[in-house]
Amino acid sequence: MRLAALLAALALPAAAADDTDDAHGTLNPDEMTWQSMLDRADRGETGMVLCSSGYMLTKSGNHAAARTLFRNCADAGYTGAMTWMSQLDNNGLGAEYDPDAAADWDRQAAERGDPVGKFNYGLDLIRGHGVPRDVEAGRALVDEAARDGLKIARQMQDSGYDPEAVTPDADRWKYAPLF
Repeated sequence: MRLAALLAALALPAAAADDTDDAHGTLNPDEMTWQSMLDRADRGETGMVLCSSGYMLTKSGNHAAARTLFRNCADAGYTGAMTWMSQLDNNGLGAEYDPDAAADWDRQAAERGDPVGKFNYGLDLIRGHGVPRDVEAGRALVDEAARDGLKIARQMQDSGYDPEAVTPDADRWKYAPLF
């Protein structure tokens, strides 16, 4: 009899951890799993923790899932997510390579005052990558990013605004003029 009572008591926590939905919501839902983050992103939710989980997703190679998270967060105004969307578009991760979309994400982040967005969009303008080339406007944005304290922007200024000073030579083919 005691054994049966002990087994019944041990079974209660397992039953209480059931993730079944009822009229009052989900009992004991997953909160910090990848799947819960993706489910929340699919519902269009955003938030600092949710948005930052996109970093780990893209670093683990799950670019499509990272795109879902970053797009929601970028659409909600998170400039860090905008720069990640740019990186994904600029490298064809989780979708086709799209330099125009990458530059547009950089522009949006820059317009919201993000130093990395300013630097990246300035670099886009200097190169004419994804946008018409405008060296003067590009340098002005790099200067703003440097005033904001972005070290790589200062490095670019010190190089005379040479894009190769801040990007690897391996990318030279990507940014070369197409004409």
